[in-house]
Amino acid sequence: MADHVVNTGRVTVDMAALMQGRDTRFYKGSLAKLTGIILLALITSMTNGYDGSMMNGLQTLSQWQGYFGTPQGSLLGIFNAIQSIGGIAGLPFAAFVADRFGRRQAIFFGSCIMLVGVALQTAAQNIGMFIGARFIIGFGLTFACAAAPLLITELSFPTHRGPLTSLYNSSWYLGSIVAAWSTYGTFRIGNDWSWRIPSLLQGLPSIAQVALILFIPESPRWLMDKGREEQARAILVKYHCNGDHEDPLVTYEVDEIRMALQLEREANSSSSFKSLFVGKGNQRRMLVIIAIAFFSQWSGNGLVSYYLHSVLSGIGIKDTQTQTLINGILNIFNYATAIFGALTVDKIGRRPLFLISTAGMTICFSIWTACSAIYTKSAADVDAAGDPIHPNKSAGNAVLAMIFLFYMFYNLAMSPLLVAYTVEILPYRIRAKGLIIMNLAVNCALVFNQYANPVALKAITWHYYLVFCVFTAFEFVFCYFFIIETKGHSLEEIAVLFDGKVDELKQRTEQLELAEKENVMSPGFDEDKKLGFAGVQHLE
Repeated sequence: MADHVVNTGRVTVDMAALMQGRDTRFYKGSLAKLTGIILLALITSMTNGYDGSMMNGLQTLSQWQGYFGTPQGSLLGIFNAIQSIGGIAGLPFAAFVADRFGRRQAIFFGSCIMLVGVALQTAAQNIGMFIGARFIIGFGLTFACAAAPLLITELSFPTHRGPLTSLYNSSWYLGSIVAAWSTYGTFRIGNDWSWRIPSLLQGLPSIAQVALILFIPESPRWLMDKGREEQARAILVKYHCNGDHEDPLVTYEVDEIRMALQLEREANSSSSFKSLFVGKGNQRRMLVIIAIAFFSQWSGNGLVSYYLHSVLSGIGIKDTQTQTLINGILNIFNYATAIFGALTVDKIGRRPLFLISTAGMTICFSIWTACSAIYTKSAADVDAAGDPIHPNKSAGNAVLAMIFLFYMFYNLAMSPLLVAYTVEILPYRIRAKGLIIMNLAVNCALVFNQYANPVALKAITWHYYLVFCVFTAFEFVFCYFFIIETKGHSLEEIAVLFDGKVDELKQRTEQLELAEKENVMSPGFDEDKKLGFAGVQHLE
């Protein structure tokens, strides 16, 4: 995290001074425990990622194809889209549970529902039962996905928040890796267990969360919003300050959260979904959040995430073992590049990563499209068995290379920053509901992709890729004009960047200075006040 002066809403504090001499390594002392706790929340995204790769793998298994009658076109789209439809059905309830009962309870509740769905999916006897089970999985996943990133960003140590929150969505690939290699390992089984075993393994992350989630601390911001300040302070003392009650970081964080909540209550008499779109600051937030949600699914990645079988078949790679092997290697590559993107968000910055990502995807997809066209043309003449006579293998290999390079650029920003950027630009009072809107946009984009992609690929083959060439170029233009850099700012300070309330914060601080003279302020105010308005001036 860059050295900067942070405005708490009440006082100004130099973050570099607070961190001076402090061991902030994630694997030391109380921070090691905190990292382990956050890893448990991170695996929520693993469950989500497992599903996409599993469905990719199942489509390559002759046993799965035979059991369900080789689904194609719109039916295949329903197989994939039904989980997202279940997610949309759960969205109206997820924010309520996360805000009313807490982040931990929402994760626990969602994990229990997912386990029911996994059991039904593993035992599926027909198409209807399989589709219904996937709907239940999607419904439960929404509760966990609505709460896990909130718990991560609100519980993380200040200088770890950016990378850890970015790792949340990057963990999608961890589940994808497990699924890809599970199907690679079971495709040789000559019976139904070749697809039932991968289905069963989908429940492992949820089992871990059900067993352990209630043993981890609740979000300090949620506790303070519910009037349980002493509990919130105790958590910050234990995990952020290694048990030191006298650490000035505790006073800073508690005061920052308290004042931010007070200002948000004054600005928003209610925290309804309508309040997400009230005011220019919130309108700009929602424009960016909804846009990057669609970008994360409409950049062309949906073709590979759910229909790699069709894409590889289109360039002559039809062997089951080869397809499942490529799927496994691609997911390892994706996880590595997504981790790189997550760990550099505080070094490179959010805005540069978005711009590099969208520009790179545009170039790669354009080359991907051109090479697909060349290969298709060369494979037009076939022999009696239906195999191409003179396929341009170089063009096919170039497509495969572009798939990897495309994902390298995609994973710089779209994977780590989709959730991280969303939760950090939203004020606490609307954070859960704003994340729900992001998930709604993602699920709507997924439903369209999962239903439309197989139909379009079958009807117009590589010509469909032209749509994504144009759309990724549009993404670059949008990010250039609308993405605001948030690197180096606290959650409360970022609100000022969007709302432009510097004058209001000055006035509030002046009012509280007057209150301090009447001896109603918390200990430590005099020391903090000496820093003056440097934090506000920094924002200006």
